[in-house]
Amino acid sequence: MKGIILAGGKGSRLYPVTKGINKHLISVYDKPLIYYPLTVLIAANIKEIAIISSPDHIDSFKALLGDGTQFGLKFNYFIQDEPNGIPECFIIAEQMIKNENVMLILGDNIFSGGSEINDAVSSFTTGAHIFAYKVNNPNEYGVVRFNEKFNMIKKFI
Repeated sequence: MKGIILAGGKGSRLYPVTKGINKHLISVYDKPLIYYPLTVLIAANIKEIAIISSPDHIDSFKALLGDGTQFGLKFNYFIQDEPNGIPECFIIAEQMIKNENVMLILGDNIFSGGSEINDAVSSFTTGAHIFAYKVNNPNEYGVVRFNEKFNMIKKFI
């Protein structure tokens, strides 16, 4: 399985801090925010990872993360010219993904506790598995809807 970290966007809710730095590079506690999703991929034993960001920030990720060898990984860097949404990352990283399974994680999400993600990755065979968290103000985030059987509804907000 291969991984994708989507680390684009404008970071407008964190402006003016994000005027000079990508939000995924801002320190949260003792490390850059992007290290949190990276750790999730490492724990899931994913060794080849695409980092997707904007043209203005891709070099900052390369400077911070290098080619991945210091983590025992291989990083591939791709540019998303405009924030056209999550699905576009699969098209952007298509040359790396080929016909393999892939785990997509957002570069500004922090996951904690449990082994649910590792269990889902190790038992994954086909289809998709989505991890979501219920919030009080969903319109401020990317929204996925589920039916009563927790199957994703194809209509997005």
